[in-house]
Amino acid sequence: MNSRLPGFYKLDPDARLDTVLEAAGLSPEHGAAWRDGGLPLELADRMIENVVGTFRLPTGVAVNMRVNDRDVLVPMVVEEPSVVAAVGNMARIARAAGGFEASCEPSVMIGQIELRDVADPKACVAALEPQIERLICLGDARLPELVGLGGGIRGMEIRTLRYDEPGEKPSDLVVLHFFLDCLDAMGANMVNTVAEALAPELEAITGERVGLRILSNLADRRLARARVVLPPELLGDARFTGAEVAEGVAGAWRFAWADPYRAATHNKGIMNGVDPVVIATGNDWRAMEAGAHAFAARSGAYKPLSTWKVNTDGALVGTIELPVQVGTVGGTLRMHPTVRANIALLGVKRAHELAEIIAAVGLAQNLGALKALATTGIQEGHMRLHARSVAVHAGAEGPEVARVVVALVAAGDFSDTRARAELAALRGAGT
Repeated sequence: MNSRLPGFYKLDPDARLDTVLEAAGLSPEHGAAWRDGGLPLELADRMIENVVGTFRLPTGVAVNMRVNDRDVLVPMVVEEPSVVAAVGNMARIARAAGGFEASCEPSVMIGQIELRDVADPKACVAALEPQIERLICLGDARLPELVGLGGGIRGMEIRTLRYDEPGEKPSDLVVLHFFLDCLDAMGANMVNTVAEALAPELEAITGERVGLRILSNLADRRLARARVVLPPELLGDARFTGAEVAEGVAGAWRFAWADPYRAATHNKGIMNGVDPVVIATGNDWRAMEAGAHAFAARSGAYKPLSTWKVNTDGALVGTIELPVQVGTVGGTLRMHPTVRANIALLGVKRAHELAEIIAAVGLAQNLGALKALATTGIQEGHMRLHARSVAVHAGAEGPEVARVVVALVAAGDFSDTRARAELAALRGAGT
């Protein structure tokens, strides 16, 4: 499959979908999931509580992506203009340098069982340590199917914590962490099942009271990474040399490294790429956000999730590392027709394949934002793509939309007032 689809953005939605179906070798049933919205009301009613309807968001496809020497078409569910275009444009540049390299760790999630208000933490730890192997066996016994497929608990550790908020009564906590390899599932339900099962055992062993027993969304044993190396000749344009662009992007990254106020927006740009793929594949984007931002603060200071540096050859080198807690089996992934179609479009069967693509998309989106910031500014490209929404809001219909957009771009004015004036002029001219 070739993800290089020149002129894709010029097609109308039906033609784009036909092109994607042909390129990916997908069936008409997959196409129907996108065309029809994919979620009947009766199915939605089985997914969550108190359903009164469904809410649709645009599904776009980022083209040009090449990850680990494989072309991939990436479904992205997002409402913000410029996100899908930025990923596709940066992927087009990266593919000329071989694309993105990506990897990820096994799908290990962390479960936590809290022992609360512990009188003697050392004695509590001493009682638990000899029981760890038995606890691992008990935990695995709760998930025989997962263990049979090669997953299961990969270890445990005991942590001591102290609640010591100024002005409040201090208390000591002992927390058992267990590490569950969930294979191709996101794993929240499995982790919580094990935590609930082991909680009474911890009380019996220690004589202490169990508090919370639940997964952690700081999935720092489930990291995904991506890397790209871009020679300067791929980065330049009529206004900026490749060396200027490379140094501009690296300088923008240094700003994010030095300042958490900038790092927050830097990382939001990364998640602009990550979240739409997570949503498109039926995974938990709230968990992804929580884990990514917590990981960004792991040093005690909030830092960027990516790095951008210029190497000794003048090439721009980008890397990213973040927790990616996603699955390709279970729950919504089985029920939602459009989710199944999106996963089929990606051509992935294993969670690690999806995680690697997500990391690469996050890095591509980050590059798109930094390249714009370092050169023309973020608004020029964003507002060009936003112009369609402005035109529609002003009342443009059918072919009028494209003509109003052209006028707004030419004027460099994307206000509602200008759009209404252009539409009135267009209709007044009878063209």
